Amino acid sequence: MHLKIFAVLFSLIFRSTFAYAGSLSFNFYEQSCPLVEHIVRTSLRSISLTDPTTPAAILRLLFHDCQVQACDASILLDPESDMFQSEMSSGKNFGIRKRETINLIKTEVEVVCPQQVSCADILVLAAREAIAMSGGPMIDVPLGRRDSSTSPNFRQADASLPAANIGLDDTLQLFAKKGMTVGESVAILGAHTLGVTHCFNIESRLYKPEVDKIDPQFEFFLKMNCPLGSFTSNTSFIVNDPTTLSFDNQYFVNSLNGHGVLRIDAEMPLDPRTAPFIQKFAYDEEVFFQAFSSAFVKLSSSNVLTGNQGVIRTNCNRLY
Repeated sequence: MHLKIFAVLFSLIFRSTFAYAGSLSFNFYEQSCPLVEHIVRTSLRSISLTDPTTPAAILRLLFHDCQVQACDASILLDPESDMFQSEMSSGKNFGIRKRETINLIKTEVEVVCPQQVSCADILVLAAREAIAMSGGPMIDVPLGRRDSSTSPNFRQADASLPAANIGLDDTLQLFAKKGMTVGESVAILGAHTLGVTHCFNIESRLYKPEVDKIDPQFEFFLKMNCPLGSFTSNTSFIVNDPTTLSFDNQYFVNSLNGHGVLRIDAEMPLDPRTAPFIQKFAYDEEVFFQAFSSAFVKLSSSNVLTGNQGVIRTNCNRLY
């Protein structure tokens, strides 16, 4: 009993004092904006009532932001002029939605805590809430990120964002740069359990058979949903798993059964490095949640701007 009490006390002390990446901490807004997490939570829940696909869109928005420079809300920036193409002009950001949602939440935060909370932190908190409200784990995330003071162009996004047909080796290297283990790299891909995959992103799998092999019955199912000629529309898509609005381990069950939509989904259960994790996560959702939570914190904390770096934008869609 004494050991259990000690463990709880140690956890509380550790949580209140430990910092990530120099200036990130779990109590960063304790004095300057103690209501920020409540504001983000209630705002996102309200928005999601009218559009249940919001959580999936917010989670994807975060992933794409964090892959270009870092989690610095650069993906929210609108073009500064007609001559400048922002990172949203990248074809790899095809289908990205709900950028305006973060600015709406930011407006509510500004009323209570003017110029205190970054758009980057709001996006991370919104993604955390998106996971939880969809049935996933409530993840403790350190805060204190700053927003980018420069706007990346589409070429940076093209170079930084992974291709839709990325293979396993490149995927593991990508997440290793964020400090993730192989298990965490597999777990973070479980975010695909929410939302859909646009037909545009599986064109090469379906109509260039030399890319990788697909179970014939599943291939027929995909082609029925994504026929030739449907790849330019934002409305042509295939669900990632049967529970597309729920954050659960069904993605891994699908992958294990040979029904992975993307190339990486199909490769992981066949490779000895990742197959044990696919099996483990498919059979034990809680183990997946734990690994995903750790990976989410690493992804959202890697190489972020802190302290005097960057800025805190008043409007998430503009630099100043």
